[in-house]
Amino acid sequence: MEKAFSQWKKQCLNKLDSSKKGSVDVDIVHIVSLFNSCENYFTTSSCSGRIILIDGAPESSEVQKQNCVWLFVSHQKCNSEDLMSGLSRSSGDAVLKFEPFVLHVQCRRLEDAQLVHSVAVNSGFRNSGLTVSKTGKIITAVRSTHGLEVPLSHQGKLLVSQDYIHFLAQVANQKMEENLRRIHRFYQNLQSALSVDQLQKLDTPDTQELQNQDTIYRLTEKGEQGNQKTVYTRRQKRGRQQQTDCCHGDTDSSQPELEDCLNLFT
Repeated sequence: MEKAFSQWKKQCLNKLDSSKKGSVDVDIVHIVSLFNSCENYFTTSSCSGRIILIDGAPESSEVQKQNCVWLFVSHQKCNSEDLMSGLSRSSGDAVLKFEPFVLHVQCRRLEDAQLVHSVAVNSGFRNSGLTVSKTGKIITAVRSTHGLEVPLSHQGKLLVSQDYIHFLAQVANQKMEENLRRIHRFYQNLQSALSVDQLQKLDTPDTQELQNQDTIYRLTEKGEQGNQKTVYTRRQKRGRQQQTDCCHGDTDSSQPELEDCLNLFT
């Protein structure tokens, strides 16, 4: 599975961006870069959040991407003039949407996915979740619920006043501002969580390893000439060490004789 994850990551990062925009959104470049720089993660899709005005076919009961025209789209705040300009080109059922930040991250292990999920929920993205595919792919989806979807026209005819369009633009902009605050909070929390996780994974010297060091240093007393000097014996472990490496604790644990451990030269 370790080898498969590395292969999946390599393939994903090397392929072309197939999104409509063709690049990562500016407001989340730092988050995507952070994940992709970690050996246990890589991103598969993302959107920083957007305000869109789409025009669906009148006979369609659902607004679907493949059956609609994009009248307006922005990953930043908008104004009512932008929306009115888009609505003037509507010939179907126009709908205004605010879609918050969404990010899909493939993780090496389930523990890695749980860490990202915990950070997401604590940062305000409470609709986040985990999925595990039949092939073993572990995906964390970072999602929020503070969206917006309002129908504005039917068969090209505007159903609301211009004042209401102005009001909706303000509501959408407020949601965008909150979205950006959550993105910032998520990034800060993610940095902290990854730092703590890396610290916990650092290898610390074991007591047994310290006892098994190949070189033993000893400070001796004054020599014949009265000069202080340091004497050490370098001793390589051979047969006995090889016999005890496999079975920890199976041999006699009594203290070895001094002459078996070191020689002192004065």
